[in-house]
Amino acid sequence: MAASPLLAVLMLDRLGFPPWQYALAFAVPCLGGLVGSRLAPDLVERFGRHRVMTAAGTLRVCWPLGLAFVPSGVAGLAWVMAVEWLLITSVGVFNPVFASCRLERTEAGRVARTLSAWSVTNKGVTAALTAAWGLLASLVGLRTAIGLAGLLLLATPLLLPGRAPETRRQRERGRDKVPETSGPGGGPGSRRGTR
Repeated sequence: MAASPLLAVLMLDRLGFPPWQYALAFAVPCLGGLVGSRLAPDLVERFGRHRVMTAAGTLRVCWPLGLAFVPSGVAGLAWVMAVEWLLITSVGVFNPVFASCRLERTEAGRVARTLSAWSVTNKGVTAALTAAWGLLASLVGLRTAIGLAGLLLLATPLLLPGRAPETRRQRERGRDKVPETSGPGGGPGSRRGTR
């Protein structure tokens, strides 16, 4: 997010993209978010939540660095669309999985306050980083600042949470499940050892 205004200046001013191409470059890849969010439940069911969260969380930070090397013309438009598609699809998989992980680690009585804190923190950090990256771009140039943002993002998978121990809610759900018995005399209402 911090590099988005810089990318707009790079594409619209320095590279001369018309506004409709700039809009197209970011509108079409948004479909990747729908694809990713639809894939997320199936991927979690097949591979497990932690593996999907780690893989998608790592993939989502691999692509932004490519935005520092946008060429001009049709090739540049295709470049941005491809990078944004890969990025948004990865984010579409990651976000719902990560959100469910965070909420499961939050006590039931603190969910509303936690969601509010996440929202405020996210908006505050985005505003601060956007201002900082604008200042950085004025010192080192647009492409360098965008590239630095991409490089720093590569370290963020190290901040992803590890496997959580079983939560109280999971233990309670496990106790609520009554195992079914099978075999002769094992069905509901049957009495073993009686004739």
